[in-house]
Amino acid sequence: MNQGKRVGIIGAGNVGATVAYSLAVRGSCHEIILRDNKIDIAKGKALDMSQAASAVRSHTVVTVAEDMSELTNCDVVVVTAGSPRMPGMSRDDLLMVNAHITKEVVRGVAKYSPNAVIIMVSNPLDAMTYVALKESGFNRSKVIGMAGVLDSSRMAAFIQEKLGYGGGQIRASVMGGHGDDMVPLPRYSTVAGVPLTDLLSEEEIVEVVTRTRHGGAEIVNYLKNASAYYAPAKSTSIMVEAILKDTKQIYPCAVALDGEYGYEDIVSGVPTMLGSNGAEKIIEITLDEKEKQMFSKSCASVSRLIDTLNQNNFFKENSTK
Repeated sequence: MNQGKRVGIIGAGNVGATVAYSLAVRGSCHEIILRDNKIDIAKGKALDMSQAASAVRSHTVVTVAEDMSELTNCDVVVVTAGSPRMPGMSRDDLLMVNAHITKEVVRGVAKYSPNAVIIMVSNPLDAMTYVALKESGFNRSKVIGMAGVLDSSRMAAFIQEKLGYGGGQIRASVMGGHGDDMVPLPRYSTVAGVPLTDLLSEEEIVEVVTRTRHGGAEIVNYLKNASAYYAPAKSTSIMVEAILKDTKQIYPCAVALDGEYGYEDIVSGVPTMLGSNGAEKIIEITLDEKEKQMFSKSCASVSRLIDTLNQNNFFKENSTK
């Protein structure tokens, strides 16, 4: 089914390598191409993953691009490259350093895999997705940020922990930016179809929502010198598979808005139908006044990051357009 499908992964650290491993052992594509500045480490991981794929009788081969020019004709390119978030560091602190990395990487993708769908994972996620969109020159449907799938999975895990049951039947919904201003939606969250508001008290829901917002920081505090990677990687691989298999399934994804929800020229997380053309349809759900206010605050946070980039003349530097 996936004969000939190629996935490029830029950044073979914890997240990128785990995305590659997840896709390889499921046989999700024909070839996975790793690209990392640490070429020998990437080669070692690629060899290890290819052998893991063989162990489960998967046809997927994992290779390494020693130069961006070898990352050609990919159907999907996942970008995890960037400085990691360290203890005490906000996502905003990462802005300028990761923006420059993203600019360089994405221009390479546009040159060598011009038909690819780009999935951004680097933080601060929404701003990096915006940078990738501007620097690639791609249609907005072809540049998507991975955040909502992860945030929703975190919320679902916290709901299960709070309830003590319902594993595998929890559908949690999160919108907005990937950060402290994300918008968890208890009203749209269910357990086996039962609304969350019927199962948890308002106080318990507030606890779940608060913990979801700080889910990444909680893990960083435990790991000390690293950030989460299993859940981010699996969430990313779910999006990759939806695109490769053209499933038309709906996931919360960070996409550029063009009038949806009343916003333009901003990237934010919204329910999105994924298929072979990337973000094929943005679903506009009805928000109550409180949810609209939270979504507005979340968009304002992303807008401030974009303003910071503009104030630093980021998009004018070395412009090729």
